[in-house]
Amino acid sequence: MKILVTGSNGQLGRALREVLERRCPGATTYTDRPELDITDAAAVETFLREGDYARIVNCAAYTDVEQAEEEKHQCAAVNIDGVANLARHADELGARILHVSTDYVFDGRSCRPYTESDKVNPASHYGTTKRKGETALLGLSPESVVVRTGWLYSPHGRNFVRTILGKAATQPALRVVCDQIGTPTYAPDLAEAIATIILSPQWVSGIFNFSNEGACSWYDLAVATLAAAGATATVEPILSADHPSPVSRPYYSVLDKSKIKATYGISIPHWHASLLKCVERIKADK
Repeated sequence: MKILVTGSNGQLGRALREVLERRCPGATTYTDRPELDITDAAAVETFLREGDYARIVNCAAYTDVEQAEEEKHQCAAVNIDGVANLARHADELGARILHVSTDYVFDGRSCRPYTESDKVNPASHYGTTKRKGETALLGLSPESVVVRTGWLYSPHGRNFVRTILGKAATQPALRVVCDQIGTPTYAPDLAEAIATIILSPQWVSGIFNFSNEGACSWYDLAVATLAAAGATATVEPILSADHPSPVSRPYYSVLDKSKIKATYGISIPHWHASLLKCVERIKADK
């Protein structure tokens, strides 16, 4: 079975490469924008026809939440049009798509973990484009899988955990918001789940949630990260109002993972256990 991974230079794409090369070595083609610009419909059609892929994992996305408010056209081109290009031709060629989406499709006003059937109400341009991408995908290729996730981090790339460690190396005190609640997602754990789905002998389409187990605030995550690294910097909890942003971010975005666990038999580690693994890898890579 031939597999295509788009957006393979991002933190999830890199983690997915490690997992797939261990679980099914040599079966996957990895692309990023230089190899395949998913906003180019003609290029996508040619690439998919020549590749004859059975599975496509779309990790390509415009993910800069704040910059998306300024670059609305660029954000929509990747998160909506690019997804539609993949879906249109994949469906015609009989390939199945797994597309990665986000907790930003919700407004964050819930007080319980979001299920896949809860009403979506994105409060940002980024969230709106990701929701429209989901809709385009499932409309053009109904047998697709959408995996919603959030608070993604890894030992590589730009993410909260690495940012906190970087700041702690030069600043004795940090200020981090404590009134936004979610669940960190360790990219290698998500990559393992994605691999399980695309390699499963029984493909079940639809929307699924994935993050690590448990819940915390950004402040909690910062404190746990510094403790894991043995850093001496202190962290002061602040409110979102004390850290102005042009984007409305979800105050609560914990995801219910019951469906993906029951459907695909996926076991999910607690966020703190995975955080410790990540920090150890970062320290080992220095």
